[in-house]
Amino acid sequence: MKILLRQVLIADPLSPHHDSTVDILIDNGTITEIGKISAKADSEFTVKDACVSPGWVDIFADTCDPGFEFRETIETAAAAALAGGFTALFTLPNTSPCVCSKSQVEYIRQRAANLPVQFFPLGAITKNIAGKELAEMYDMQSSGAIAFTDGWQPVQTPGLFLKALQYVKAFSGVLIQLPVDSSIGAHGLMNEGIVSTQLGLPGIPALAEENMIRRDIELLRYTGSRLHITGISTAKSLGLIRQAKGEGLDVTCSVTPHHLYFCDEDLREYDTNLKVNPPLRTTADRQALREGVLNGDIDCIATHHLPQDSDHKICEFESAGPGMTALQTAFSITCESLPTLGPGRVAELFGTAARRIFALPTATIQKGAEAGLTIFSLSGHSTPERANVKSRSFNTPFLGQTLRGKVLGTFTKGKLFLTN
Repeated sequence: MKILLRQVLIADPLSPHHDSTVDILIDNGTITEIGKISAKADSEFTVKDACVSPGWVDIFADTCDPGFEFRETIETAAAAALAGGFTALFTLPNTSPCVCSKSQVEYIRQRAANLPVQFFPLGAITKNIAGKELAEMYDMQSSGAIAFTDGWQPVQTPGLFLKALQYVKAFSGVLIQLPVDSSIGAHGLMNEGIVSTQLGLPGIPALAEENMIRRDIELLRYTGSRLHITGISTAKSLGLIRQAKGEGLDVTCSVTPHHLYFCDEDLREYDTNLKVNPPLRTTADRQALREGVLNGDIDCIATHHLPQDSDHKICEFESAGPGMTALQTAFSITCESLPTLGPGRVAELFGTAARRIFALPTATIQKGAEAGLTIFSLSGHSTPERANVKSRSFNTPFLGQTLRGKVLGTFTKGKLFLTN
């Protein structure tokens, strides 16, 4: 089947056609022609101001399956990811049972094999995510685990994390760490500061994050391994990572769209959808993160998609579960937060950087390449509504809100999927 994308801007720094507005002909899943095309096709796509980049990759998403299917399933997560422009998804190991063995890695891969989105399981660093002894990371890597993390329960013991860094070095593996020292502000509900005092809520100090990052960078320096720090939320955290990169350490980082959009002052209405971990920080921290995205200090966007059922969100703030659904809104929230973001930087943040960091096959838009594409518009707008939420859960603060930027569709596994 031939599909023709007419007059689309190619956003792909690796492509010889980068920043050019051209036609793209796809024949049976392969890009066969790029330029001004007069040939007929079985289907044509034409939308004003459409951009095309290599398919997007989310590196930190909780699909809740197996064990918590009432919140999300592999199938509903794939639908939400596709609607959000993602053609590949790294799934967290915080399931029941958790992904700490090769059989669990294979379960996810087999369940997702026929879905339009590629699923890459993240294996647990420790057995049962208990933080006591290392899991069989080599076996999981051999079965298809893309990297390793204890997800929402980051490894607290320095000696154990040191061993993990040494272990994965043998096969050039990457550890992903959420920077939370759980011994600091253990009962906190939001960022510790003026706003938490005014609201009467116990706080989580920035030190809980920055201390963990300092520790992990020291361990990385000692081992010479590879580390990705996800969900950074403070200006000082970004400075520590910037300094480590300057030393030549193999460390990268990602930020969530909601940390770019919100700050702790937005919690004055006690909206449980804004209870996240790490917590939303100050306006100054938010501004530093935005600048870090624009200047390249932050490598990529990670959604931290965390579905919660209504019982864990429609309740008192202190009883609410953390997190929000984010796969469908990640692009628009980022565009709303950073209106000057260009197409090339979007391609880097949402796909190219992740592929490079985690050694995925290079994806580029050129003649003869397999077509794995995300089609988006920076000038368009989207309004999330409950009726078009693909996730099984609805814990998002953006329902009914018009946002800048729109995902128009994806081309993956030989098929074109257009969004509503």
